[in-house]
Amino acid sequence: MTPFKLTRVASLKTVADFRAHCAALGLDLTIEDGIEAGAGNPLAQPVDRVLINGKRLGNRIAIHPMEGWDGTTTGGTSPEMKRRWQRFGASGAKLICGAEAMAVRADGRANTNQLIINAENQAGITELVQILKAEHLAQWGTTDDLVIGFQLTHSGRFCRPNDKKKWESRVAFRHPLLDKKFNVTSDDQVLTDADVEELIRCYIRAARIARECGADFVDLKHCHGYLLHEFLGAHTRPGKFGGSFENRTRILRDIIAGIRADGNPIDLGVRLSLFDMVPFRPDPALSQPGKLGPGIPEDYSACLPYRYAFGVNQANPIDIDLTETFAFVRLLGELGVKVLNTTAGSPYYNPHIQRPAAYPPSDGYQPAHDPLIDVARQVRVVREVRAHAPANMVVVSSGLSYVQEYLPHLAQHILRTGGADLVGVGRAVLSYPAMLADAAKNGALEPKFICRTFSDCTTAPRNGLISGCYPLDKFYTAKPEFQQLKDIKKNVGA
Repeated sequence: MTPFKLTRVASLKTVADFRAHCAALGLDLTIEDGIEAGAGNPLAQPVDRVLINGKRLGNRIAIHPMEGWDGTTTGGTSPEMKRRWQRFGASGAKLICGAEAMAVRADGRANTNQLIINAENQAGITELVQILKAEHLAQWGTTDDLVIGFQLTHSGRFCRPNDKKKWESRVAFRHPLLDKKFNVTSDDQVLTDADVEELIRCYIRAARIARECGADFVDLKHCHGYLLHEFLGAHTRPGKFGGSFENRTRILRDIIAGIRADGNPIDLGVRLSLFDMVPFRPDPALSQPGKLGPGIPEDYSACLPYRYAFGVNQANPIDIDLTETFAFVRLLGELGVKVLNTTAGSPYYNPHIQRPAAYPPSDGYQPAHDPLIDVARQVRVVREVRAHAPANMVVVSSGLSYVQEYLPHLAQHILRTGGADLVGVGRAVLSYPAMLADAAKNGALEPKFICRTFSDCTTAPRNGLISGCYPLDKFYTAKPEFQQLKDIKKNVGA
């Protein structure tokens, strides 16, 4: 395999250049000619079809949830976290689609500084909501059309609650390829049905606290290989939480039933990896000291049929199969879930699937092909899912940061043609919170703040540093972690 030569998006100076490059790749990734300023921009238009906590969303811009590595060791808030939430408020987005990934209990954290949603941290989390709302009111004039969600999570296979370098994985089932990577060595690490039932109670308690803190909805996280997403692929698990589609979705149905039985009227969302793939690794034949090789699939030949994932073709698990994805989306509608925030794959074992990037994180691999191919796949799949989604649900797009200055052009086309109801941004908001709101208001962007997908926002926390945009946010450039991160990247060749 010969490494391909990457054409960087920043080198594509015009819409015509971008279109020509997509055509050369054989991609149907349509963008509009320019950025429309004012109320005619679809990003600026309200969402009338679904009310969330009685509110009409004031525009079609969403912020994806992000996992913080900058809380206290007891799972509380910090100055860095408060600053991030303030910037969420300044962003102009009317759907804060999860904000922070909040662990529903301490041993379910992905790191020792992840926010925990519990009674001890309730006052601090309430303050985060107040900070976000105050900044949004100051910058945008009203919060009546602002909707805030909390993402509730258990990290499952990716738990590191006590030591940033030590996996303490708890899993839904034994996985022939992932177990070694995440130090799953014993069946004792598989959650029993009784463990699952206790976990369900933790989600119910967390949803109650979310309501009391001022959240409009909770996002029951089903993505990226975290625990609830892993249950969707638990084909080999025995008992009532594995095997059949009904059993693999039981944990979600029981959580929602429990929230309602608790008398909690909070609205519901789900962030879903619409499809997965096998784990990838750097190609050893093309890896060098200080230089990661391009990503290739792990050898899965001994694992067929591949009954260890959701949304994949079990006969050929580098192909997607949306049959169960469509069934799950229908189920969400039946359960009253109003927000479907889309994504794919996992940043832990196939990051190019859902975070197309020019530069890999330190535990990743170089791109094996142009990342626009991965962007186009997500755009296509989200469009298909939107066509199958029920009327009582809004669908949020994802995975678009890599198109950089052409994000508004792509977002306008997606929204105008019904490819999604809202356009979401995640890592791009760290460097440029108001990117899409600026585009809709002014018809232009500030190029110096645009995320260039350096992946430092992933590499830093993977190596125990606080999360943030180190290349473009001066707040992080001035921190001592900035030099530590440079040294880490130099050593791994990211």
